[in-house]
Amino acid sequence: MKNLKRLLWLVAIIGFVAGAYGLYDRFATGHMNVSYGSYIPWGLWIGAYIYLVGISAGAFLISALVYAFGIKKLEKIGKLALFTAVISLAVAMFSVFLDLGRPERAWRLMFATNFGSMMGWMIWLYTAYFVLLLAELWFALRADFVAWSTRKDFAGKVAGILTFGQKDVSPAKLARDKSVLRVLGTLGVPLAIAFHGGVGALFGVVGARPYWNTGLTPIMFLVGALCSGGALLTFVTYVFGPNQGSAEHRDTVLFLGKIALGLLLFDVMLEWAEYSIGLYSAIPADVASMKLVLFGPYAWVFWGVHIGLGVVVPLLLMIFQPKSAFWVAVAGLLIAVTFFTVRLNIVIPGLAVPEINGLAEAFTGPGLSFDYLPTLTEWLVQVWAISAGLLAFLIGYQVLPIVRESSGAGTQAE
Repeated sequence: MKNLKRLLWLVAIIGFVAGAYGLYDRFATGHMNVSYGSYIPWGLWIGAYIYLVGISAGAFLISALVYAFGIKKLEKIGKLALFTAVISLAVAMFSVFLDLGRPERAWRLMFATNFGSMMGWMIWLYTAYFVLLLAELWFALRADFVAWSTRKDFAGKVAGILTFGQKDVSPAKLARDKSVLRVLGTLGVPLAIAFHGGVGALFGVVGARPYWNTGLTPIMFLVGALCSGGALLTFVTYVFGPNQGSAEHRDTVLFLGKIALGLLLFDVMLEWAEYSIGLYSAIPADVASMKLVLFGPYAWVFWGVHIGLGVVVPLLLMIFQPKSAFWVAVAGLLIAVTFFTVRLNIVIPGLAVPEINGLAEAFTGPGLSFDYLPTLTEWLVQVWAISAGLLAFLIGYQVLPIVRESSGAGTQAE
């Protein structure tokens, strides 16, 4: 496990350093060195944004099983799930922030909101969700902050600051904290559903894009969020969860793996319904986008990465190695990572079909193309953002009481 953690540190540092050039280029040249433009205004960063907010919503809803519904089997990873949700949401917001043409005007979404717009609702839902996440994480960690504040190292100093003077750990106070967590977790369930369902609705209400314009889109976003978030949390729990090597640790990983597998099968069923009905109904613009996904120049992304590595391989691992925490964690990681392609296959094909026949030939020039492939700058920026998020997670894991080991851990149960 230590080797895996070292590898993650190495990947995060290399990605952070290598991606810094892309970040510099984005701020120095604006949107000059990107592939998206007037015809395809959303690209890699928007795909990453909806992918990462899905991870956040999925991880949070797993935590809700602990704090809202009292599932004892997942109790010890509740804080880990909340922390994963916070970090992934922060990286998602940074990704969409860089996509904006005038990011310094983003504040107007809140202070001059058009509530007839899905984006207007989303900014309020995001803000409420982020505040709730931070509040719930603090209440979940408060007693641990108090315990760690007696330490003499840097983590102890951080914990002392983050208690905000609330050092009462009497049974009555702890019971009140638990009650607050139950309320916040319960409120967070409809909020997480609303905020990520709102992302799906943002696509679903666009009547000019038949590929997106379906009532099933918000549902697919929610199921995908639970699937990808649960799958990532399976891997995160294996590497960072408490009591590693114990039977309890293994059982928790296997339980999360079963949740992720069930959600994956449900997501595949929804995907089959979407594509089979869309192709059968033969609406030209809808079919054109679907054919781009299934048979276009990047069909290997759908068949090889999504179906092959993201569905078939994890399914085989969980069928033939159902008792191995390691292989279940690998399956979870494959599902989570490859799910990024699912989000890209929503964003790009929906925009890559001209709304009017002949539009692609009528006007030409920079940004006037329906062929999209992310540039080096786009990839480097996204690598930097994800690496920064991974570094924040790794540092937070070291200096915050995200995981507390219990006595008796260490029994090998692989």
